[in-house]
Amino acid sequence: MAKFEVTVYNQEVRQKVREGEHHSRFTDDWADFHYIEINADSETQARTRAEARYPKSQGFVIDSVQKNPSLDYE
Repeated sequence: MAKFEVTVYNQEVRQKVREGEHHSRFTDDWADFHYIEINADSETQARTRAEARYPKSQGFVIDSVQKNPSLDYE
């Protein structure tokens, strides 16, 4: 199984921060990119897992999914 680095942020939080406000559920740091490691067999599977964990319906945006060979399991 490979490790993928997923870059995610929250668009709703980003908008609130721009307006000088705070999101009711998520901390302001979600306006910035978060780098999440996800174990998966493929990039598609990694994206699917990330989307389940960070749903678009809650304002999350999956910016990128990249395989990181230096983190692969043997």
